[in-house]
Amino acid sequence: MHAGVRITDVGNDPLLRGPRAPGPGSRHGPARAHAVIPTDDCGAVYDGPSPRRVVSLVPSLTEAIAATDISLLAGATDWCTHPAGLAVPRVGGTKWPDLQRVLAVRPDLVVANAEENRDEDVEALRAAGIPVWMTAPATVDQALDSLGRLCAVLGHPAPGWLRKARAGWATPAQVSPVRAVVPVWRRPWMVLGRDTFAGDVLRRLGVVNVFAGSADRYPRLRTDEPATVEADLVVFPDEPYAFTRDDGPEAWPQARPAFVSGRHLTWYGPSLTEAPALLTAQLLRR
Repeated sequence: MHAGVRITDVGNDPLLRGPRAPGPGSRHGPARAHAVIPTDDCGAVYDGPSPRRVVSLVPSLTEAIAATDISLLAGATDWCTHPAGLAVPRVGGTKWPDLQRVLAVRPDLVVANAEENRDEDVEALRAAGIPVWMTAPATVDQALDSLGRLCAVLGHPAPGWLRKARAGWATPAQVSPVRAVVPVWRRPWMVLGRDTFAGDVLRRLGVVNVFAGSADRYPRLRTDEPATVEADLVVFPDEPYAFTRDDGPEAWPQARPAFVSGRHLTWYGPSLTEAPALLTAQLLRR
């Protein structure tokens, strides 16, 4: 789970999906001659001019676009909390956006995420003639490259915050290697498994995820299973589930709890500039 995932917007089944197959290209005219045609993370081509009205269906991408050129944002979801005070039309949730509200703001591009947003909404927007730029990073490097391509499409290649994020993640500080488990939900318990952006963030900081070899990206655990997991650290983000010192650690008595910022662990955008130092400090805090 990444990109500001809000499981409360999903109903009773918080399982998320992997990247979808490439979608159709944009509604714009023929590809630019003698130019590299930008493609999103799922292989869809964007061959139009730099968009001037963008709707974001992903909280972390809303923050990224606002930090790059806030004038481009024509709409965002109800869960888009950064930057604070963002005054744009709201178009509903990430999992259940109001497509009529999206269309009403007349976007020339919608940005979405393969885990966070539903296939049927992406397909409906494309059927209505709206290009949709998909993101699907599973590692820090993929996220930085994905953000670079998006910013280039927006007409602002290599903004300052992205250059700073690349520098910060080139050689981030690390904690001493520690075996850890990372719950992201309870009732039922769900943890980070294989091939997740948040898992790679922690790996780059020295954390060894004991479920990294799982067949599932978000394994579910039995109610009594947490206490049997062989881990020395349990990392509790404050989103998508708002773990606290009174809600979570009691199920993992064998491991030291560490409480971290869910935004800095799961969002890919300007928060990546602060994430290495902040998360490392939070992982070490006792």
